Amino acid sequence: MLSQKLHDAINEQINAELWSAYLYLAMSMDAESKGYKGVANWFYVQFQEEQDHARIFMNYLNSRDMKVVLKPIAEVPAIWDSVLAMYKQTLEHEQKVTSLINNLAAIANEDRDFASINRLVWFIDEQVEEEESAREMITAVEAVEDNKYGMYMLDKELAARTYTTPSPLATTAE
Repeated sequence: MLSQKLHDAINEQINAELWSAYLYLAMSMDAESKGYKGVANWFYVQFQEEQDHARIFMNYLNSRDMKVVLKPIAEVPAIWDSVLAMYKQTLEHEQKVTSLINNLAAIANEDRDFASINRLVWFIDEQVEEEESAREMITAVEAVEDNKYGMYMLDKELAARTYTTPSPLATTAE
């Protein structure tokens, strides 16, 4: 059984993951409206990932016989000044999510809840990847942002990104 503190924090994290999904969907729609279909695809894949992160937490609470409490999702921005601004906000946001995940791990550690610690290790590793990916995108966009052909080629490359179901969900029946 989870402590009430960890249970509440995981429910808050579910809301944060769904907010993240909504943020990336908004970025995807804004990029598409500006003609960046590849960038839109990149953010749409992020949208799918964040929904699945919420689902992993929901499945975990259910597996521990704990109630999932869905709360309203706060409004997200809808327009960005540039593709670079989108990726810079992505990095800032992922750094915030990393701190939230670290807080969950700290609570689980205080509780000596080894099952929760084990589940959270996957998220800790995932956050390292998320931050690295955002930094790589900032570097890529900065390299080509003043070059229309370069941005065109980057956009085409991003259109090829595909979604992969995260391992904690790959083994569950849909």
